[in-house]
Amino acid sequence: MGSQLLLRNRWLVVTGAIIIQLALGALYAWSVFTARLTDQAGAYAFTASETAWIFSTGLATFAIVMVIAGRILPRSGPRPLAIAGGLLLGAGFFLGGLFGETFWVQLLCIGFIAGAGIGLAYVVPIAVCVKWFPDKKGLITGLAVAGFGFGATIWVKLAGSWFGGLLNTTSWFGLPGVQSVFVIYGLVFFLLVLAGSFVMVNPPEGYQPAGWTPPDSENGHEGGVEFRARDMLRTPQFYMLWSTFMFAGIAGLMVIYCIKLFGIDALEYRGVANAGAITGTAMAWYAIFNGLGRIAWGSISDRLGRKRTIIVMSALQGVTMLMTYHVFITFGSVVGFIFAAALIGFNYGGSFALFPAITADYFGNKSVGSNYGWMFTAYGVAGLAGPLLAGYFKDTAQGAADPGVWMTPFVIAGAVCLLGAVVMSMAKRPTSNKPEESPQVGSKRGFATP
Repeated sequence: MGSQLLLRNRWLVVTGAIIIQLALGALYAWSVFTARLTDQAGAYAFTASETAWIFSTGLATFAIVMVIAGRILPRSGPRPLAIAGGLLLGAGFFLGGLFGETFWVQLLCIGFIAGAGIGLAYVVPIAVCVKWFPDKKGLITGLAVAGFGFGATIWVKLAGSWFGGLLNTTSWFGLPGVQSVFVIYGLVFFLLVLAGSFVMVNPPEGYQPAGWTPPDSENGHEGGVEFRARDMLRTPQFYMLWSTFMFAGIAGLMVIYCIKLFGIDALEYRGVANAGAITGTAMAWYAIFNGLGRIAWGSISDRLGRKRTIIVMSALQGVTMLMTYHVFITFGSVVGFIFAAALIGFNYGGSFALFPAITADYFGNKSVGSNYGWMFTAYGVAGLAGPLLAGYFKDTAQGAADPGVWMTPFVIAGAVCLLGAVVMSMAKRPTSNKPEESPQVGSKRGFATP
């Protein structure tokens, strides 16, 4: 599909982006499998740390490969890169289904192969959508990545409860429940990415939406300066944004990994019946609000400004994490648990709309694919730290009567989110892409109005 058709209706690009992201959200559904994988009387008997390693490896591989994808994108073009990502993602789940009886095979297939596929494809919708919608960067990046969160809801519910739950049907292909679901998902993920890739086409050189004039660099969201990745990496602003993104990621990914394990422990301790079903509902609401948060926070940032929005979002997430156990769970039980999960998902999802947009604001639209790949390495670090933090405390508390041990990782995650809000408050947009003219943090020289 050529750019001429998209010039008549650029929203087709957003539709394709959402379809791709639905498949890429596969990794966020990992929690629905952890209870089966860690059942010591079941087919796998993995430890909580082992399932955390698979999830964390997938996230880290995703982030590292995104850097490579950002460098490849200008040469390959968006469509071939998206298709290659879909092939790897589908193959990872398909092979993990056929041969994934052991931890090491699951680590290779889901952690490395599928993670690499997500990394190749993820940057494509963001880079293409930013170029087609320079007038609505916050909203459009939110819409472009919203499918990631909504996709997780679909895959969680299909595996756990819709139509009886695929995990509850053990006869597929003669494989245990987890592996049979992986085979089905692998095929579906590839077909979705393939379908969305047909509209992944860059606009013509110099394209501007009708009736839109780029804002003044002093007053609008745009920085007005184009940075290559190597120049961006020499600025203090990059590391301030990177660290804030990492802190937000630690909180969100820790909860994605442990929400089912934590919820069952906390609710059963308080005598709540059907704790497993309730945590499944909380997972679904987390994923739904993860998607909604991407759209809502992105839209808010177009009005409030990216910097202010990130500060508010990080502070709200920090407070929510600190209140989760002793306020939402202790006093609210079921409703409190679901509300906390939804609010954490809402705030966390906003990161994926705000950080690509602010990367484009601070360092330019043209190289956003490559530049955001580097920014996204913060997510890879968080992908290791967040789930492993929760897995460590879960394993060390094995058999403990009081699930209050879960409070420690929530306090750590909440504290770093608040730190992220402080760091972001000190960041200001660079006005020069020359390293020798890049000001020091806190200096008034060379900065535009935030």
